[in-house]
Amino acid sequence: MIDIKSERLSFDEYVDFLKRTDLGSQYPRERFSKRVARLLETASISLAARDENGTLAGVLLGLTDFAYWLFVTDLGVAREFERQGIGSRLMKEALALAGGEKDIAVYLVANEDAVPFYEKLGMKKAEDVMQYFHIEWTEFTVE
Repeated sequence: MIDIKSERLSFDEYVDFLKRTDLGSQYPRERFSKRVARLLETASISLAARDENGTLAGVLLGLTDFAYWLFVTDLGVAREFERQGIGSRLMKEALALAGGEKDIAVYLVANEDAVPFYEKLGMKKAEDVMQYFHIEWTEFTVE
């Protein structure tokens, strides 16, 4: 049984989670610790999916205005918990918390391997998104 609830994660627990998912390669090396700690402290929506032993099985972090949009910064499921519907449940809960599907548009940057998952949720590639990307970004994987 997986329980999902709003919860602020500690930096150490989240880093451990990143090692057990494919999310561990989505962040730049530059100021990783400081920036992830800030994300964990300030995300508008912070959901944790845990099994009966308290093991972190999934996470969704998002930014929202609670009126029009939700930007999902992180959605991941630990490899040992994949294909159990946890990601779909996290997304559904985040959308409800943000204001519901009748009011909220959801945006995210999807890893190419995750596109089929998001398409199953009914999401489509957007053509109306702009980006301002002038930051240092050295790829690495959290290990």
